[in-house]
Amino acid sequence: MPRLSAGSPHRVSFKLNGRMVFGQAETRMLLSDFLRHVLGATGTHVGCEHGVCGACTVQIDGVPARSCLTLAVQAEGAEIRTVEGLAPAADHLSLLQDAFRTHYGLQCGFCTPGILMSLDALLRDRPEAIESEIREFLTGHLCRCTGYGSIVRAALQAARKLREERRHA
Repeated sequence: MPRLSAGSPHRVSFKLNGRMVFGQAETRMLLSDFLRHVLGATGTHVGCEHGVCGACTVQIDGVPARSCLTLAVQAEGAEIRTVEGLAPAADHLSLLQDAFRTHYGLQCGFCTPGILMSLDALLRDRPEAIESEIREFLTGHLCRCTGYGSIVRAALQAARKLREERRHA
């Protein structure tokens, strides 16, 4: 990464949900703020701003990451996926989103985008994940409304459907 001066904004460009985006960011601007305030991708929520709650989780080059701990300039050239990029079409939910709807995996919805982004990555890499693995994976997320039971049931249903799809492909 080139050395950046603190006093001026820098051009930042990356692929966001499959589309190239550009913007200006101060050196210390967080990726979460860049997504929300510069690009208008408000599905990424900001909770604790310390990387503890997981609400701001996005995928950077396919890996879940806390956007409140990542500088916007660090995303230069990366592929960023946010909750807005989960659904395959505007009128069609992903398997995981549909399972959340079926099992009432959200209540207030504040933590949901980050949880979805983490579970999406987990199930992409490990569709055979079992309940204990899913629960362990969710320890990086704070949800004050659901008690996690409905979230885990939704993840297990999505995992089953993913396995079925892969078997029939």
